[in-house]
Amino acid sequence: MPQFNKILKAFGIGLLIVVPLIYLLERIGFIILPEDRPMETTIFGFVWWVIISVMIYHVSFFKKHKVILLKLLVLLISFIVLLIIDERINYPDNPISLLILLFFWVGLAHILFPKFVEKHGKIIIGYYVFILTIFSYFRFFQHETELYSTLKHDLFIPLLILPLPVLIGLWIYEQYKWIKSLQNEKSKAELALLKAQVNPHFFFNTLNNLYSLTVQNSDQAPGVILKLSDMMRYTIYEGKKELVSLKEEVAYLQNYIDLHKIRHHKNVVINFTHTIESDVKVAPLLFIILLENAFKHGVETLTEDAYIHIDLQSKDQKVLFSIENNFDDTDHNTVKGIGLENLKHRLDLLYPNKHQLTIHKTNTTFKGVLQLN
Repeated sequence: MPQFNKILKAFGIGLLIVVPLIYLLERIGFIILPEDRPMETTIFGFVWWVIISVMIYHVSFFKKHKVILLKLLVLLISFIVLLIIDERINYPDNPISLLILLFFWVGLAHILFPKFVEKHGKIIIGYYVFILTIFSYFRFFQHETELYSTLKHDLFIPLLILPLPVLIGLWIYEQYKWIKSLQNEKSKAELALLKAQVNPHFFFNTLNNLYSLTVQNSDQAPGVILKLSDMMRYTIYEGKKELVSLKEEVAYLQNYIDLHKIRHHKNVVINFTHTIESDVKVAPLLFIILLENAFKHGVETLTEDAYIHIDLQSKDQKVLFSIENNFDDTDHNTVKGIGLENLKHRLDLLYPNKHQLTIHKTNTTFKGVLQLN
């Protein structure tokens, strides 16, 4: 996916920057990495890797929003100045330094991830205020005891660092959910558009059938109107659902076939066999596309000996639909319908990696086989 590829690229570049940068800063004495606490060093590098990678990921955003970039620079410069001042004061374990460090991290996070910090800010600040309060108490009133030394190295520092990877992991998870949500919304919008394309195409053909019968004052017209009404109800109401009963789909296909039988006065052999399980459900309006195709490009191009053979089977929640028809190989109609393309697109959206659509075509026959897993 393009979005994930962009994230991976940003984190790859960030890694190439942060490793030599930390090495250089340690060499010149600007930072000191404790050799006896590798976990803290690892988390320190990981946090800065994420920060630099996020800034690279949003580089186009910063180009358009220079005020935010300026805020980041001011925050970073202020932080460095305060660190230098704190170093010159030479007051060990200064709680004010920790407070400055907390404001820096929260401020940086608020600039880079404003919505995330606004959502979880109270918990983050509350946690660190609690830890700093306890640390300040021991620093001012117990700083000469062995207990303070033990707590400082074995408890306070890990507690200060612990939320960082948790929060970073939570942010990555929320970004993943957001991207998946966008993809789902995109798929729903595309699917709605595809259904809108299918329905007018079907009703156009069906109304043509009804028009022919009313012109002829046929007694069959009321029956056609009733069937058309049933099909409209199914298309409008059931077509909105994600899944429908396979039995309802069979009835829908049968109505469609009956309407076409009334329309055509030539000899057309139509066989529709089906053996289905009662509890099987499928996405609505899938098979009608292949059936429409058989009539439009098969029956309507032949003057005699036209046929359509349809078989629908379901077993163990799997569905197999096959349809075969003949057509006139001398028909050179180059107008390409949207039916099959819509079907392929809908299947990709509704049954990703859970369907097989096979088309077999000769000079005079067309066979489509659709399997839903």
